[in-house]
Order: sequence, then structure tokens, then C-alpha cells
Amino acid sequence: MPDPTLALARRIIARPSVTPDDAGCMEMIAARLQALDFYCEFINRNGVTNLWARRGAARPLFVLAGHTDVVPTGPLDLWTSPPFAPEIRDGMLYGRGAADMKSSLAAMLTATEAFVAAHPNHPGSLAFLLTSDEEGDATDGTVAVVEALKARGESLDFCVIGEPTSVDTLGDMIKNGRRGSLSGVLTVKGIQCHIAYPHLGRNPIHLAAPAIAELGDTEWDQGNEYFPPTTWQISNIHGGTGATNVVPGSVEIKFNFRYSTASTVGSLKQQMFAILDRHGLDYDIRWTLGARPFLTGRGVLADAAAAAIRDICGIETELSTTGGTSDGRFIAEICDQLLEIGPVNATSHKIDECVDIMALPRLSAIYTRILEQLLPA
Repeated sequence: MPDPTLALARRIIARPSVTPDDAGCMEMIAARLQALDFYCEFINRNGVTNLWARRGAARPLFVLAGHTDVVPTGPLDLWTSPPFAPEIRDGMLYGRGAADMKSSLAAMLTATEAFVAAHPNHPGSLAFLLTSDEEGDATDGTVAVVEALKARGESLDFCVIGEPTSVDTLGDMIKNGRRGSLSGVLTVKGIQCHIAYPHLGRNPIHLAAPAIAELGDTEWDQGNEYFPPTTWQISNIHGGTGATNVVPGSVEIKFNFRYSTASTVGSLKQQMFAILDRHGLDYDIRWTLGARPFLTGRGVLADAAAAAIRDICGIETELSTTGGTSDGRFIAEICDQLLEIGPVNATSHKIDECVDIMALPRLSAIYTRILEQLLPA
């Protein structure tokens, strides 16, 4: 018999759901959830498709979350097989979204079907939160659903997101938090002049250089049990008119903090202001808070996930907060216990993205086992 998770993953991968186009993925998923007595609600906004589906009204509320959208394919001629024509080669399922994260969506759905079939009168409630705006700006996706739930006074007890978290083999790493992201555009002001008469101007690049060096060398915090120390990095520098004989009047520096729960937005800003002021710079900064850090420590959900992975995969998992941001940053506002559990991440967003077909039934079994522990019969 063909594996139902593999079969469903192929059907979902075949839909060209490049952000923010859902390409009918959620209608397919919603139809199967409705057959399990889920109430399905589409909370769409600005061309983004969002699904909130819930079975039951009691607590605890366990949510499976993820996204149907994928990044663009890149040059089609570089793919060994078409990105939206899923193909199995040498035990791997190829296609855009195979790793990030359509295989997880398939595993979540088949896990739910197996769980409901075995426990039709399970306690608590089970829900799905899906969006087609995770790989893009993420302004009208999961955040829109969270806003709607907050307006109703609803909160979640447990949430598992299907992001690809494993490193070498399924289950070797899961994410129990993510760092915050604080970006800014620093403009250091000088005085423009002819480059042959530098005494008539003030070169902002020269003025900024010592401060940049200090910012790069600063220990913002020491991290903690779960997070590495906060980092500050420059992504872009622009100064000058393009002419080779003009000292620029200003220099623009784009930077980013990836910060842990050991720091706050306020503390990072204060430290940066102090350094810039110490160097006597004339400057301004435009700040953008991309994400606040979140963390689920060891507890009921983490213990259940570790036990499930131990039972299904025969390994001990590692809790990690590495990597970029995820939609967990929005869900964490209404959910204290949140984990990300998914397949190997190595090929996500790459040409010839793929996932081990043997991982699919095991991932479904992991999700099922977690549900059995947290919504026991």
C-alpha cells in the first residue's frame, strides 16, 4: 500500500503556491478536515489565504500550524525535474516545498486523521492554523489569524509548527524558540566637499569607522541556556554621489540585531546610542522591529515531543533556537508552549529541493504520538 503521507505530499507539492498564492492547497486540506468534523474558517486578507480550522470547544487547545506558500523556483532549467511535478528518485521526493514545508503539512493531516480515527471523542480541541504568506512579507498571514483570535479572547495551549528543523536525520533537532530581529538604518551626517580640500568638509565614512568597529566588537549579552549571545551585523553601507572627487555628506548603514531573551529592544537601543554618542557622531536611526524572541522551556510539550521522537526515531532530540525567524513569533503572543518540528532542512529554498520519503510516515507518527500524549483518551 502506498504511504498516505507521501501521496498527500505529492498532491500538495504539485500545486504552484508561490507566495502569496495558495493555489488551492487549503481548500484541499479543509475538505479533508471537514470530513473529520472540523469547523473551517478562512480569514483572508489582502490576497493572502489563511485557514483556521477547529475540532471541539474544550481545553486544552492543541494547534498544528504551517504555511502552504513556497519561495520562487529559480531557473527552471537548473531543476533535474520540474519543481511542481513531484518526482521520487533514489528514495528522495523532489519538488519545491518538499522540505519547506509541504511534507510537514501532509504529515500533520494524516496524523490528525489517524488520531481522530482512534480517538473520535478525544478531550480538548484540535486546530489547524495555515497561511499562504510566510515566505513573503508575513504581514497578512499568521499575524492576521492571531489578531482575529486575540480579538475573540482566544488563546492556545500547545502549538507545533511544521518548519524543517532537522539537521542530518529526522528528529535530531527541534526548535523551542527563535531569536528576535531588530533592524535599523543608521545615517551618519558629515559635510560634503571637494575631495582635494578635505579640511573644508567632514567625511562621515571616516567619522563612522571607529564607531562601526566598536559596535562590531561589542558583547551585547552573553546569551543564556537556550540562546547564543546577541549579534550585531551590517548588511549594507552606502555613501557618496558616485563621483570620485567628492567627499560625501552622509553615509547610510543598514544593520541588524539577532537578539536573545537576555536582551530587550530598549537595552539594545540604549547600548547603541551610548556608543554612537561616545564617538561624537551626528546621526539618526530608523528602527524596524521584525520579531521579538520567544522561548518554550522544558515542560509538557517539549517532554512529549522528545518522547515521541525517542519512540519513533530511536534518538534523543536537541532543543535549539538557531536559525532565522518563523511565524512562531506571532503565535507566541497567544501561546506559551510552542515548538517547531519538521524534516531535514538542508535543501530548503534550493534547486532540487527534496525530502527523504522514509521520513514522511515517521514524521506523521511523531505528530500522532504527541497528540496522544497531550490529548489523551
